[in-house]
Parts: sequence; structure tokens; C-alpha cells
Amino acid sequence: MSGCGCGCGDGAGPFSKGRDLVEFVYNAHEGTIRDQPIRNGALETKCQGCGEHFSLSTYVGSCPQCGGVHAVAPMNPTAENIQFGGKNFTPFL
Repeated sequence: MSGCGCGCGDGAGPFSKGRDLVEFVYNAHEGTIRDQPIRNGALETKCQGCGEHFSLSTYVGSCPQCGGVHAVAPMNPTAENIQFGGKNFTPFL
């Protein structure tokens, strides 16, 4: 169990890294979090795939240049905590 209270129990959680965190946030709370605006506003970041600068405005988003999927956990949404799921990444549902 992740300890976040979502009941997912698959071992991934809000402290996961990379693809695991992207899948966790994407699926957390039956997918209700992924499209919510980040509580303190968009995070300015650089794509971890192609290096393009962009704003991550929801907890899961993609680079407008290459489509690389990025996510940040709602409990600590800072640019330093953004994780990369990969280019053409489709989260596990």
C-alpha cells in the first residue's frame, strides 16, 4: 500500500520515481487527480525527453514539443519533483 489513502495497494505511491509515479498519479483516486490544475499554479519545467521548456498545469501533462508525459504528486507539487514517464507513454489503466 502506498500510504496515500487511495487504496491502490500496488506498491507504487506518491514517492515513486519516473514511470511508476506517472502511472500512480494518472490512476490515483480513479483518475480524478490527473486533469486537476496544480493547486499553487502551473510549474515551469524542461521536458526530460527533448529539453523543451513548458508549463505543467495539471498533475499529469505532456510536452507540447515531443509528447513526453510528465507528472507530479499532489502532495508535493514542485518543479524538482516532476517525473518523466517517457515519449509516447500510455499510462497503465
